[in-house]
Amino acid sequence: MRKAYGIKSLIVYLESVNHPITEEEVNDLIVNKKIPHLRPINNLLIFNLDHIDGWLRDQPSKP
Repeated sequence: MRKAYGIKSLIVYLESVNHPITEEEVNDLIVNKKIPHLRPINNLLIFNLDHIDGWLRDQPSKP
């Protein structure tokens, strides 16, 4: 399973697949439960990149 640990790693991955996003936008998505993530302990976020790829496919394209 491909994983990104932490928001900064996720941002780097999203930029690499041509879907740039800010840290603030990621935080909003997490708070509103709009992006797949795991939080096994309080200050650790893990993103399964296969789930992120699926999430990206479901997003409306940006203008």
